[in-house]
Amino acid sequence: MRISVLAWGSIVWARRNLAIITDFEPTGPRLPIEFCRVSRDGRLTLVIEEVFGAPCIAYSATSGFDNLDAAIENLRDREHMPSPEGIGFTIPDRGRQSARAVECHPRAVKVITAWANSKGFDAAIWTALGSNFAEKAREPFSAEAAIRYLETRNGKTLDAALTYIQRAPPEIQTPVRVAVNTRWPEAFQSSLTGLKPGQVRFGIRG
Repeated sequence: MRISVLAWGSIVWARRNLAIITDFEPTGPRLPIEFCRVSRDGRLTLVIEEVFGAPCIAYSATSGFDNLDAAIENLRDREHMPSPEGIGFTIPDRGRQSARAVECHPRAVKVITAWANSKGFDAAIWTALGSNFAEKAREPFSAEAAIRYLETRNGKTLDAALTYIQRAPPEIQTPVRVAVNTRWPEAFQSSLTGLKPGQVRFGIRG
């Protein structure tokens, strides 16, 4: 079984124990993605979001496993999830998809299924978490609300949040990324000076 692992966030640049036999490349399907999930450490992370996500090209790599359950477990472990329910999957020729993914982003599942079939993959897997912004930030999501949320962060917490947004692949261009670049332009200068993101503090103002 040939399995694609789809990614758009930190897995692209920090795969850790994820077993893949090809590098991640921006060859995946176009999916609605946005920085709209609040992580445990306070960052705004990227997820598929069909209401306000921006269409972006996802990255794809081929899993080092040819067994779907093993590939899902490997991705679950990389994402530090308590159970595999948060891992989306589709098997095009069997018409099987994960219930969680269909519940969170049904249109994206159809797009991924068609893409996987067209590329000759027997299955595709991805992190199928949804937005929790309204719950965590206590207001509806918008790019402006995301900025207000980030302005409540400080010190290392804000540095980590901005580093994540800066390090996102260049294909991931969203309203939040544009708004953050406008609000904290100095946070994005390391990419122009040759410094690796996260190696220095950003010197955040206000």
